[in-house]
Formats: sequence, structure tokens, C-alpha cells
Amino acid sequence: MAFEHPHAAVAVDARGVATLQIRDAGKLNILSRRVVDGLILALEHLAGRDDVRIVVLRAEQEKAFVAGSDITEMAAFDQAGAIEYIDRLRLLCDGVRLLATPVIARIPGWCLGGGMELALACDLRIASDAARMGMPEVKVGVPSIIHAALLPRLIGKARASWMLLTGEVADAQEALAWGLLDRVVPAADLDREVDRIAGMLAGLGPRVLAQQKRLLREWEDEPLESSIRNGVLEFGVAFGTGEPGLYMRGFLEEKARAKGG
Repeated sequence: MAFEHPHAAVAVDARGVATLQIRDAGKLNILSRRVVDGLILALEHLAGRDDVRIVVLRAEQEKAFVAGSDITEMAAFDQAGAIEYIDRLRLLCDGVRLLATPVIARIPGWCLGGGMELALACDLRIASDAARMGMPEVKVGVPSIIHAALLPRLIGKARASWMLLTGEVADAQEALAWGLLDRVVPAADLDREVDRIAGMLAGLGPRVLAQQKRLLREWEDEPLESSIRNGVLEFGVAFGTGEPGLYMRGFLEEKARAKGG
């Protein structure tokens, strides 16, 4: 069961790896209102499927992941239009962040503004060494908002202040050092590395991955002591799914085979 939209498409392989591709968004994969709406529909489709283990979010063009919102559209916004658009972008990023399935952002090049907010909403960010990350909204007269709020807890207040106040762009190695990216590889190896990580995650239990993703989100707001105490119950919940027995038996059987061989 595939999903097709003029600006978004979903394909799922036999491993349960879903690829959500941004389409027909220009050379830099710009987030126009129609592109945002197409991606929201695609995420709703993914949320309703039970055969998806992991989602790879990528774009059709290779110069960028997403190089921001459509400035041509935005220049004509009044206050109401601006609020309407940014709230749709919020819904898109929340759709990624709240999706039970982990999402990998494949970042081949520019990742700016609304595109960086979309990447920040993903669980893992794998980039080529040509990637460039930045939040340059102040340079066009607007603040960085919605999921830019994740930046201080992700990279620290000082670095977040630098990025958001100066609008300067970080190269791939700087973004990796700051924690904006999880892995940087040569451009020729990007697809191989994304596929390796996606395949590895697809081989894990979907319930425990959904549980861990939810816990990571909850830990952002909970007091540390609450998270530690709640973890006792969460550990028991995991055993209620049957996945620990299945995967632990597999681990022990593989260990016995290796020892016997």
C-alpha cells in the first residue's frame, strides 16, 4: 500500500523501512504551503500503518535536505497568513516528533530554517560531509520559533544563542561536534550509511523502539527522579509485550551457536 501526493511519496520495503520523500519542491526542497500539507498527509498515512518499523525522511533533490520555507510566499503574508502557515509547519514537525516510529533525517546538503526544525524533530540525523546547518530567520526579519525551541536542550544555551542570534551556518563537522548531527559520512557513502542504520533499527522490536522514543520525549520535561522511578514500571511494561523473551532467546541461541562453532 503506497502513498502518492504531488509533493510527498511513501514507499515501504520488505524490512519495514519506509521512505518518505519530499517531491517537486524545487532545487533546494523548499517548504511551501502545499509541500507542508502533502507531508502532513503522508505522516498521517504512516501513523495508520502497522508494517512500518522505521522511517527515512529524505528529499528528491540532492543539494539540500530542506533549505527553508518559501520566501516568495512568506513575503506576501499578513499576520493571519503567517500564523496559519507556521502552525501548519508546527503540525508537520510534531507529526514527525510524535510518530511512534523512529524517524531518520537523510541530510545531503543545506538544512536551513524550517528545514532544520524538521530535522530537529527527527530522532536521528545522518548527513554527508557537504551538509550545512543553520537558522537564518533573523536575517529576513522573523525569529526562529516552534521546534527551534529544541536547540538549547540539544546543543546548549550558548551555542543555541549563537545560531539563532547571528543566523550563521555550521558546516557538517561543526554541526556534528555540537550534536546537531549524529553521523557524518562522505557524500558517496550517505545512502549506504542511512540504509545500514535503518536496517539495523528495523531488526529491533517495534514496541520497544516506540517505548524508548516516547521515554526520550518524556525525559525532556520530567524531573530526573520521576524519570528514574517511572523507569521501573516501564521495564515491566516491556516484558508485557513479549519482545524481551523473543529477542533474548534469539541472542542466547546465537551465542550458543557461536560457542559451539
